[in-house]
Amino acid sequence: MKNADRIPATIITGFLGAGKTTLVRHLLETARGKRLAIIVNEFGSVGIDGDTLRGCGIETCAEENIVELANGCLCCTVAEDFIPTMQALIDRPEPPQHILIETSGLALPKPLIKAFDWPSIRSRLTVDGVIAVVDAPAVASGRFASDPEAVARQRQEDPSIDHDNPLAEVYEDQLMAADLIVLNKTDLIDAFTSEALKAQVAAIVPRAVKVVMAREGRVDVSILLGLAAAAEDDLHARPSHHDALDGQHEHDDFESFVVALPEIDDTDALLARLKMVADTHDVLRIKGFAAVAGKPLRLAVQGVGHRFRSSFDRPWSEREKRQGHIVVIGETGLDRAAIEAAILG
Repeated sequence: MKNADRIPATIITGFLGAGKTTLVRHLLETARGKRLAIIVNEFGSVGIDGDTLRGCGIETCAEENIVELANGCLCCTVAEDFIPTMQALIDRPEPPQHILIETSGLALPKPLIKAFDWPSIRSRLTVDGVIAVVDAPAVASGRFASDPEAVARQRQEDPSIDHDNPLAEVYEDQLMAADLIVLNKTDLIDAFTSEALKAQVAAIVPRAVKVVMAREGRVDVSILLGLAAAAEDDLHARPSHHDALDGQHEHDDFESFVVALPEIDDTDALLARLKMVADTHDVLRIKGFAAVAGKPLRLAVQGVGHRFRSSFDRPWSEREKRQGHIVVIGETGLDRAAIEAAILG
């Protein structure tokens, strides 16, 4: 079957807090009537990103078209979760016209691309493109830049280290698999830094890939969809740090947990506590929802590093308990008790 006869799928990858869900939501808002299905892969037991999309109030955002997979990183659970989910979507009486796959921040894109070669879906699906979303301010701060001297010192001090910073490896694997790279949050950096980042990305990616600047994930649907990359057919052009391991990798460097949050009285006080947690502990990402006394709308909270944002996203339903959930993601060894106590105040 030709690619034109197969349902296109777009893999949206990017590190924690890069703005993948924001980009997906904007894409839904500008889908121009296209029937979309979204697969959201969470890192942790509470589906914050999937819930955010379900509550978006967009006509093309029907709840039955949003599938949440929270049983672990998709690239590690292809056979158990991903393949059956894709099969169920394309077997619907009215299958989607395009499938969006938002990976967790720790997922490697290449094993997912390889999954499109599975016999049960190969003839009916194609990877239209891989989009890597980059947190421009975070990268500009050098968060993923390798320091050869520092790595050498670490190797001398700890003989068990046999690779570079795993965060850098994940970041580079996502870029090297991409057909389009979105430098997001460019309103938070200057023009000179933006151009420097474009050059830095180009040095990592082994082939010509378009880099798009964006604010709040606002990229036109005509740019994001319809790339016709057929990525499953050119895996050799998408190198990975984990090729020698056949896509296998460890996530033991990361952990996440959920803090149940009772109804709060003061939004500013909650944000102050979350910022204090980010400053004091080795936290990579904080996200979730809160119930504010006297407010009929749910408060959505997103935090990356020291940057936090909050907004009221939708009304609480009558069936819901007015209780918040805050997901904390960081490198292994977080002081969970101290973090929970700080968040709860």
